[in-house]
Amino acid sequence: MSDRSAVLSQYLMPKQAMTRFGGLVAGSKMGSITTEIIRRFVARYDVNMAEALNPDIRSYASFNDFFTRALEPDARPMAAADLICPVDGAISQFGAIKGDQIYQAKGHAYTTQALVGGDAALAAKFQNGHFATLYLSPRDYHRIHMPCDGRLLRMIHVPGDLFSVNPTTARGVPGLFARNERVVCVFEGHDGPWVLVLVGATIVGSMATVWHGLVNPPRPGVVRDWSYADKTITLKQGEEMGRFLLGSTVVMLFPSSPLSFNPSWQPGGPVRLGEAMAD
Repeated sequence: MSDRSAVLSQYLMPKQAMTRFGGLVAGSKMGSITTEIIRRFVARYDVNMAEALNPDIRSYASFNDFFTRALEPDARPMAAADLICPVDGAISQFGAIKGDQIYQAKGHAYTTQALVGGDAALAAKFQNGHFATLYLSPRDYHRIHMPCDGRLLRMIHVPGDLFSVNPTTARGVPGLFARNERVVCVFEGHDGPWVLVLVGATIVGSMATVWHGLVNPPRPGVVRDWSYADKTITLKQGEEMGRFLLGSTVVMLFPSSPLSFNPSWQPGGPVRLGEAMAD
């Protein structure tokens, strides 16, 4: 199937209904049926259960429990870097933000303001800054960790579409990551504010953070905004900050600075939680 055909079919799919159904099945506790679904998933995507804290697929009560499984404590060593990779996955794109434009794929860009849900003041903090977009495939570990220390300031749930976020769709759907449903997490770090965005996708039943729990559902269809400025919620580099219940993409924004990305990084290349991302 060509990229054009694959993308066109997504415009026609009942993505919201598929996602609701997928979330229902993934959260259900169906005994041997759940175990068989997990077994087939592990075989289909060659999931490495040896590195899971609990490698016994029969012990997971629901598919979501399996999908958000913890890893062995030493499975992902943390590099000595200012910024570490927060997930297992693949590099979609990374680099400089040109004015307010974030590069998505050849012929496609989107604005920082669109990504963060329309907040012009927040977006302005990342004018000519830096970004990194990382894609999590079905076989990957789906907990998200902190790339650096941060004090939580805000969380914004932005309603949107639920296109797939695989590389084919990124090449074909304009403004994909600022178009899909997303959860924008705003932190204050040693070098100023930074943002980590969890981007939803088709069949992604929900997204969760460690300080809030499940963010979606519900899906009320309006922007929801939580302020934590009067609280002290601080997470250290490498700590878990959230998770996908079925996989998707994270986009990070950093302010203008002499930041230097890992020279071995290339679009399309694999990455692992804890490896050096930038200094």
